[in-house]
Amino acid sequence: MEKGDILQLGQLFVDSHNSLRDLYEVTGIELDTIVEAALDQEACVGARMTGAGFGGCAIALVEDKSVEDFMDKVGNIYKKKIGYRPDFYLVGIGDGTRELS
Repeated sequence: MEKGDILQLGQLFVDSHNSLRDLYEVTGIELDTIVEAALDQEACVGARMTGAGFGGCAIALVEDKSVEDFMDKVGNIYKKKIGYRPDFYLVGIGDGTRELS
């Protein structure tokens, strides 16, 4: 995947979150807080809510080298505003779909 593709995907994440927040009103303070905190980090390419809204989950695209720092900073911002630390689950980009033999 090219860097430009990742940047475009990140912007789509942001646009999607904003649409879900503003047009459908299905995010809430928890999701908006964590997405905003994520987007304030230099290493974050994009973030959005995902799954069910109203306190559900968010996903963020973050540079590999900055993941630990990202989780620490976002966790602190979230705890300060919401009152408890969020959980983080690390995933990576795989090789994509292919036939298994």
